[in-house]
Amino acid sequence: MARVDYFHDPNAPKANSLRPAVSAFVQDKNNRILMIRRTDNDKYAIPGGQQEVGETLSQTAVREVKEETGIDIEVTGLIGLYSNPGHVIAYDDGEIRQEFSICFKASAKGGSLSTSDESKEVQWVEPEDLEELDIHPSVKLRLEHALSGKPTPYFT
Repeated sequence: MARVDYFHDPNAPKANSLRPAVSAFVQDKNNRILMIRRTDNDKYAIPGGQQEVGETLSQTAVREVKEETGIDIEVTGLIGLYSNPGHVIAYDDGEIRQEFSICFKASAKGGSLSTSDESKEVQWVEPEDLEELDIHPSVKLRLEHALSGKPTPYFT
């Protein structure tokens, strides 16, 4: 399903849904960051997705990272809570979702890199190489917060 992200765009459509989602800032033992290139908007992002009934939020993070990247993770902390009404995501099925995402910090515990229906590319990226990637501003914000080392979570 294709999507268009609107970020503080006065011409953005009005949101008609709000769903819990998670993302995970995952680092390996060399401090590289796990990144995917999304199939729906062709941008680089940290892995994540929508919570399913019967899951905790951290279980959602573990499942989504495994599905999108092939990597097993352990959730180790909280980067922040992102609920910006200025960020809406329009899907081609008519859903227009207001951002509501919990970003976790996690460490890689195993697995091997693999793509999925949602990720056309999966790679470990050095922090200094992030500038070379086409990353949506909302994901850049999560990366900045994760890399800042701030001891308390970010929230809106």
